[in-house]
Amino acid sequence: MSKTRVVVVDDSALVRSLLGEIINRQPDMECVGAASDPYVAREMIRTLDPDVITLDVEMPRMDGIDFLSKLMRLRPMPVVMVSTLTERGADVTLRALELGAIDFVAKPKIGVADGMRALATDITEKVRIAARARVQRAPAAATSPVTLPQAAVPVRPVGRLSTEKLVFIGASTGGTEATKEVLMNLPPDSPGVIITQHMPAGFTRSYAARLDGLCRIRVKEATDGERVLPGHAYIAPGGEHLSVERSGANYIARVQATEPVNRHMPSVEVLFKSAARVAGPNAVGIMLTGMGADGAKAMKEMRDAGSFNICQDEASCVVFGMPREAIAAGAADEVLPLTRIAPRVIEHLRSTAGLSMNRV
Repeated sequence: MSKTRVVVVDDSALVRSLLGEIINRQPDMECVGAASDPYVAREMIRTLDPDVITLDVEMPRMDGIDFLSKLMRLRPMPVVMVSTLTERGADVTLRALELGAIDFVAKPKIGVADGMRALATDITEKVRIAARARVQRAPAAATSPVTLPQAAVPVRPVGRLSTEKLVFIGASTGGTEATKEVLMNLPPDSPGVIITQHMPAGFTRSYAARLDGLCRIRVKEATDGERVLPGHAYIAPGGEHLSVERSGANYIARVQATEPVNRHMPSVEVLFKSAARVAGPNAVGIMLTGMGADGAKAMKEMRDAGSFNICQDEASCVVFGMPREAIAAGAADEVLPLTRIAPRVIEHLRSTAGLSMNRV
């Protein structure tokens, strides 16, 4: 079996050396080149034709975002960003994901050598995933940040429906953009939306703020004990599980740092299990792009409890792992392309609202 060929792009000689060492220790991958800036990287990509590149966000001469923007328009390929654990690092990394980067690794600000070695498993797993991911050419418009406060396409309101309804979303690799696509196309009177996106601590707050500026509904990082309100979306904080509980007539968000589930914290399994237990037939479950099987079993529990479940189809996924496993588990009512998911959720909610009103 041929090895995954990787080019490392980073202005730090230490980081280049560490990443090369980590990659070359893997039997299925090889670091074929290391570039100190995007101009050197451009020539290496032309001559070495790598399968994946790792790309530092902040570099001299041309920053990683400018380089990524040009790369994804001219020669789309799998890119894993190497970011710093800072607020600016989080914002820039989210921009990179918008431009088509598959995933990112958050390197420590201090103790870089020990920190990078501790991240070796995470780094190599993300390179493997990137090598198999579906890469799409970035549109020319993606080179400039989105400035519109809301999606341009009109969205019909859901209409009168029970406040008991909730929408649950699980996502991993490729999920930041997939979740954005769904949320931007939900109306202001949408039921509360609860989201678990695999993302490390320090990034989810920036992600929520970014979405809040783009969507018709309010988007925030979830806090423990807060009431889940219609017209709001709540994102699991990185490094903590998110679930829902009932308190009288209300749904309450529960945020807890316990143990990883399916190697993840936050875990989709934790969120979806609570959906099955607490919301049952009032839940809509959505499984978006991501690697692995986190949440598949719990999504089947949701369906058994009466929820309506949608899985993203393979053609529109960056990585089809999580939806594939949920479909295989018998958890899906429908399998749809990403752009059809939000309209189908609204359609389903409108139809169930009509049924509940007819029973009155």
